[in-house]
Amino acid sequence: MDAAKAGAAIAHIHVRDPDTGAPARRPDLYREVVDRIRSADTDVVINLTTGMGGDLYLGPDDNPLDFDMEATDCVGQVERMEHVEELLPEICTLDCGSFNYPVGNYVYVSTPDMLRTGASRLQRLGVKPELEVFDMGHIWFANQMLEEGLLDAPPLYQVCLGIRWGAQATSRNFMSMVDNLPEGANWSGFAIGADEMPMVAQAALLGGNVRVGLEDNIYLEKGVLATNAQLVERAVTILENMGARMQSPAEARESFGLKTLQDLQRNVKIA
Repeated sequence: MDAAKAGAAIAHIHVRDPDTGAPARRPDLYREVVDRIRSADTDVVINLTTGMGGDLYLGPDDNPLDFDMEATDCVGQVERMEHVEELLPEICTLDCGSFNYPVGNYVYVSTPDMLRTGASRLQRLGVKPELEVFDMGHIWFANQMLEEGLLDAPPLYQVCLGIRWGAQATSRNFMSMVDNLPEGANWSGFAIGADEMPMVAQAALLGGNVRVGLEDNIYLEKGVLATNAQLVERAVTILENMGARMQSPAEARESFGLKTLQDLQRNVKIA
């Protein structure tokens, strides 16, 4: 909640196994985090990831179907979204395409059928999908889902830069990706590592919203580990010095067209 007090309107949430520290997708861990946020006295929009469960490690070149099952965690979209259907956050992510990671034969899997399944279920629930786009083709497909009526207006895009091997974190790439978003879309953008804060300024110059946090960068400066709150404070300083204004959680809900928890719960009862 320190990040919210520092100025963050939205909290994007992953969880880790408390025993091993490894990334997890257990609904009970998400439930504990969400319950704590909703019972706190600090308001913030809840945004849960659905990105876990797409990790596929292929076998060697002479037998790629001999998957590394110890490292692989690849399940269908419905299972990736179990915690969303239970907890009904205002926003959840939807990673809009497969791509290579810079680790051997590791591929992140997010197929067109998976994405259409996820978008359809979220539309029925009323949860706003944050369309995470790591390259131009991801934007193309997200726009296709919008044309197919699987996304409610206004759509919400997250431009993700610097994740190898997606789009490199350059101003030119950032502008090109934003130029391909549909008219009327809401969007935010970020870059990882040392490019995080420069792209905070770039996102503001391009007219969008920004994301910062430890998922993307763990340093406040070289050799100095950060907290989420410190990264938010640094971003707020940059933006305010540029003449930008921070939105409150209530303003973010209105501008992004988010449904309240009560509305989401009514949708579930009707369905």
